[in-house]
Amino acid sequence: MDNSQAYRKLAKVLDTLPNGFPATETGVEIEILKKIFTPAEADLFCDLRLTFETPEQVSERTGRPIDDLAEQLETMWRKGHLFGVDFGEVKVFKMMPWAFGIYEFQVKSMDKELAKLCEKYYPVFGKEFFKHKPHLMQVIPIEKEIENTQATLPYEQVSTIIENGQSFAVNECICKKERGLTENPCDKPLEVCMGIAPVPGVFEGDHPWGGRVISKDKAYKILKEAEEAGLVHLTSNVQGGQFYICNCCGCCCGVLRSVNELGFSEGVNSHFYAEIDKNSCSACGICADERCQVNAIEEDDGTYRIIEDKCIGCGLCISTCQEEAIILKRKEENSCVIPPVDENEWFKNRAETRGVDYSIHE
Repeated sequence: MDNSQAYRKLAKVLDTLPNGFPATETGVEIEILKKIFTPAEADLFCDLRLTFETPEQVSERTGRPIDDLAEQLETMWRKGHLFGVDFGEVKVFKMMPWAFGIYEFQVKSMDKELAKLCEKYYPVFGKEFFKHKPHLMQVIPIEKEIENTQATLPYEQVSTIIENGQSFAVNECICKKERGLTENPCDKPLEVCMGIAPVPGVFEGDHPWGGRVISKDKAYKILKEAEEAGLVHLTSNVQGGQFYICNCCGCCCGVLRSVNELGFSEGVNSHFYAEIDKNSCSACGICADERCQVNAIEEDDGTYRIIEDKCIGCGLCISTCQEEAIILKRKEENSCVIPPVDENEWFKNRAETRGVDYSIHE
């Protein structure tokens, strides 16, 4: 197999996965893969699965010689090509989709060249990616802004995700880093994306994702600082097993940009919406001008109103309203989309809506 065939095969495999990796007329997606993978790495990736395997299992299943396979897999893990877990005596590996996956794990290696390629790819990728369901991410509202009278489910509570974790790390936001390298810098905090694991010690040492190990208390502090900076809490759109919390702005985040730039008013799953009491609103404009990340608040006859079908229910507008004129309300039951139970169900549901068969990689 020549080099170009290896990258075309990899692109096809990534597009066969439920998340997708659409082809472009320019071939920029192939240029991205060439920047990240060697031909040999691209070829090996195509033989892997979305379920964890040891090097020995990969060797037995694929017929690849075991010699050097463990080292090759670990190298690819360290480069952000694969997801791996080190259990001490045993290491296991699995393939990752482009997003959420390989792209986010390039935070350490993101440079100007890769940033420009990713930015060029975004309109094509985004238009294909966000038209399919289930959503990639869901909004977790600012917890203190949910009224006590409104019962919340565990996956709607940022505290549940934190309390289920035993390891925590924080890293630079890959989206903000990419935008900064393409001369679209953001003035909001950069080190705000959190990784969370259900077992201790996951992020110790030279973890492939990088970042800085933090305590649970520090995780809560970062969330509070993100709220104060006007950043939206996003996590994976599943009921359990979340392993990250992104804190996102509308100018950099790929998900929120799908709302603002690509016209996907439902680019993210949300369970709440805000409502402004016109009689209490002083028309200061802070909610619209400084807090809302998806342009869902507009002037209306000397006051402000929420554009309900654009509101993502993050609660950022409520936390700075001096008149206490805004409340967060749960969507009607027929408007709420219950997330898949876990990642495996998400993959299956997504594959059905895209019409792809990824069974060879399960």
